[in-house]
Amino acid sequence: MTNLNSSFSALADPTRRAILARLAQGEATVMELAEPFKMTQPAISQHLKVLEAAGLVESRIDGTKRPRRLAKRGVEETEQWLATLRQALERNYQRLDDVLAAMQPQKGKKTQ
Repeated sequence: MTNLNSSFSALADPTRRAILARLAQGEATVMELAEPFKMTQPAISQHLKVLEAAGLVESRIDGTKRPRRLAKRGVEETEQWLATLRQALERNYQRLDDVLAAMQPQKGKKTQ
């Protein structure tokens, strides 16, 4: 399993989240990723190194280019951890709904 601390640390930066959002649309080179930001290519490369170390991004060699893409395993493992929290939250809300429903007066019964 990837290191969740590294993943969430990488996700804490808005530039890295924007890079991931762009990569969700498909592969991109460093220069393509740098276009929307007022950053140098080396600065974007540093962000990519953090994302790669966290297991969220991977690259492949295509001649002289190294396009980046989302790393399926890292993204899925992070999502699985979040899904566990989401399920726990849904169970808590269901218990609350059950308690509130039990507190409602039943139809047809008069309250005094």
